[in-house]
Amino acid sequence: MPKMKTPSQAGKKSAKPKSQPTHEEIALRAYHIFLERGCTPGNEQEDWLRAEQELTQQSKKPSRKSKIVPIAA
Repeated sequence: MPKMKTPSQAGKKSAKPKSQPTHEEIALRAYHIFLERGCTPGNEQEDWLRAEQELTQQSKKPSRKSKIVPIAA
């Protein structure tokens, strides 16, 4: 018989860990880093590692929810 959740457990949401950046996301960020450097060749691996590190750190940060605040006229 499956274990039933108590009312206090039922209302809790499990925290989902954010997934790792995809290959495509890393490639796109590495390309942008390449562009920021002025398109000079020879640093592909550095660009890739920097992009991977930036995106991994970004995915660990808690996401902020935007609040819409009405503007008083």
